[in-house]
Amino acid sequence: MPQPLEILIGSMLDHNIALAYILGMCPLIAISTSVRNAKGMGLAVIFVVTLTGIINYPIYLLLKRWNVEHLNLLVFIITIAATVQFLEMFIDKFFPKLYNAFGLFLPLITVNCVVLGVSLFFVNREYSFVETAAFSFGSGVGWLLAIVLLAGIREKMVNKSDVPKGLVGKGITFIVLGILALAFIGFTGLASIQ
Repeated sequence: MPQPLEILIGSMLDHNIALAYILGMCPLIAISTSVRNAKGMGLAVIFVVTLTGIINYPIYLLLKRWNVEHLNLLVFIITIAATVQFLEMFIDKFFPKLYNAFGLFLPLITVNCVVLGVSLFFVNREYSFVETAAFSFGSGVGWLLAIVLLAGIREKMVNKSDVPKGLVGKGITFIVLGILALAFIGFTGLASIQ
């Protein structure tokens, strides 16, 4: 059984939710046009993924106890949407500058499949609460790593590369993502999370 530290490291690197499991691609590609935007979205994802993972864990235990585990997908989606909505209202009320800095990032997280994927992974892997928290946080950090690396490469490519016309835009972005995924395979075996 993996330890929480192994789960944390593994979920950031060799089991990176974006580069190994290909989750969260829509916002990853759309927001990675600048490092600044990527950092904002990545930090928001870390916070929401960690928070919803921690909230969904006891909810899943209740569903399991009442023998209605088959409702976990529906309940997780409702929990994610509610958490993001409350978080958005809280930040808007008490931290308006931070709310303006996040802009559309916060509402976009509701539909980011990474958030739901993390909750489904902890159920399938039968993690404890501490393991779920480590996996949730590590997955968020891993997604941040992926989007910031992609954004940095895309920013450099705009000014300093001669991309063939057929690959300009999304084409070269997918190629870069493939190369990043291959690079992260190099971390395989560093930590076991399954």
